[in-house]
Amino acid sequence: MLQLVLPQRCLVCGALGPQICACCLAALPRLAGPRCERCGAPTAWPVRRCAECTGRRLAFASARAAVEYDAAVKALVSGWKEHGLRRLVRVAADLVVEVVPCPAGALSFVPPDGDRRLKRGHHTAERLARELGRRWELPVEPLLVRTRALPRQRGLGLAERRRNVRGAFRARSAPREVCVVDDVYTSGATANAAASALRAAGARRVTVVTFARAVR
Repeated sequence: MLQLVLPQRCLVCGALGPQICACCLAALPRLAGPRCERCGAPTAWPVRRCAECTGRRLAFASARAAVEYDAAVKALVSGWKEHGLRRLVRVAADLVVEVVPCPAGALSFVPPDGDRRLKRGHHTAERLARELGRRWELPVEPLLVRTRALPRQRGLGLAERRRNVRGAFRARSAPREVCVVDDVYTSGATANAAASALRAAGARRVTVVTFARAVR
């Protein structure tokens, strides 16, 4: 009855049916080709450092993502984060497992902003980490906390993003190897700040896994 009153449509193409139809799911741009060994940016051939991360001091050993953050993926992420379509976390986790090798060590996640979590009723990074933990059979530990409220990163330039999140996270302790999970890797500033906090707490190697990645 609910489907008759409020028919469900694909977030990408608008067709009646699941939240993402089979055709749109198959067409999502997987990041399975050559990439930068360090930051995971797609490249023409494998490189250890690309133009995006050369010259930057990165606290994480590597970053990997499942799909490019294009218009179709933005629609999925918006539905998942802003409109409460929580079942999309399973789609995101399936794609990550399809593309990204299982990392070593425990999984953690970028901690939520309290006001945004209250408004949304859930935290996408934590839900994705727990879905991946089940699939990869890895422990998930809430290692990070925020040290202060942060303005939104959206709309900020690269330098502003890095300044905005510098010192924004803290960890009391960390295992030797940790993988930080987040929904989207944009500039790498948030991932780097989280990795820095974990390294300061004792982690020897920190990796990053996200569902999507902005490609410049």
